[in-house]
Amino acid sequence: MKNRIISFYLMREIGGIFLLGLAVFTLVLLMGRMVKLMEMVVGGGVPAMEVLRLIGYLLPSFLVLTIPMALLLSVLLTFGRLSADNEITVLRSSGLSLASLLPPVLLCALAAALITLFISLVAVPWGNTSFKRFSLEVVRKYAAAAIKERIFRDDLPGIVMYVDRYDEATHRMQRVMIEDERDPARPLTIFARDGVISSEDADGSLRILLRNGSVHSQDNKGGYRLVSFAEYLLVARPGKSPPLVRSEQDMTLPELLQAARDQQGGGQSRNKALTELHSRFAFPVAAVVFAILAVPLGVSNRRSGKGAGFTASILILLVYYVLLSFLRTLAEKGGLPPAVALWLPNLLFLLVGLLLFRLAVQERSLRELLYRRRRA
Repeated sequence: MKNRIISFYLMREIGGIFLLGLAVFTLVLLMGRMVKLMEMVVGGGVPAMEVLRLIGYLLPSFLVLTIPMALLLSVLLTFGRLSADNEITVLRSSGLSLASLLPPVLLCALAAALITLFISLVAVPWGNTSFKRFSLEVVRKYAAAAIKERIFRDDLPGIVMYVDRYDEATHRMQRVMIEDERDPARPLTIFARDGVISSEDADGSLRILLRNGSVHSQDNKGGYRLVSFAEYLLVARPGKSPPLVRSEQDMTLPELLQAARDQQGGGQSRNKALTELHSRFAFPVAAVVFAILAVPLGVSNRRSGKGAGFTASILILLVYYVLLSFLRTLAEKGGLPPAVALWLPNLLFLLVGLLLFRLAVQERSLRELLYRRRRA
């Protein structure tokens, strides 16, 4: 009964800090994309709801990283507070060892690992593919909103357009100049006093209706022609949308297995597929490894407070992900087997965590152990 109460107490403490850390870490990672996404709202005329939809597609790829990070922080801060408030000492004096406190921590870590595994195997490829597909739709749908006043627009094939004044609400333009070189044998220069631009959702083409202007053209023989018009309709197509390029991060588990078995893709393609395949499982297991490592580190931070616990978690994460990134690059280039490269950081941190946990159970420090070995 006593152990059950303490287990629920620990899981409640870990869960509260975990949710807060998850929100903070995810927001920090999202800020790198947030600036570009907000430009779509402010400058591109994209509705905020569609940008939120894009953010939703990005969240799975962030959660795979931030769930283990948040678990490490929550376990470290929880045991750091218990140690600072002498609750660990009280529990030990009542007959409970540090090892008896590990099951609820491992239960939380296992739950986090299973959630991360599901996100890694199912949600990440779905989110990445949906993000790329929906991004192409947004660009095509709101192509008309990409016009900026007094800036040359050259993203349309064979067309350069300049607008002196532009009303984003009505899509009305004033003092328009267009250089149309879609026909190299007869380039056109068009000037108009005003006009209206609209986009066709079906194929993403732009309909530019110009009023009160003139068309200047010159052929290869040096002939010059000037035509005035009251209305002139120009249809510009952004070109065929590039095919949806799916990288290894966008593949589902069966696709990765097929790519890993494929002998025609070359050694580097197989290495990338194998590397991504092992990373889908290595990231979730990191949650359990971080939990084991965080318990003795939290107990040792008796007087350092939450600031030291947060700093320790950031340093651990920095070392882990830098090492993992380096080994992953080696695996993709064939310098190391992908299985070794992706699982080596987990193995190293697990060994360190088990060593520190054993010392914490024996109420010894790593410094004391090194000092005794040096004397011996």
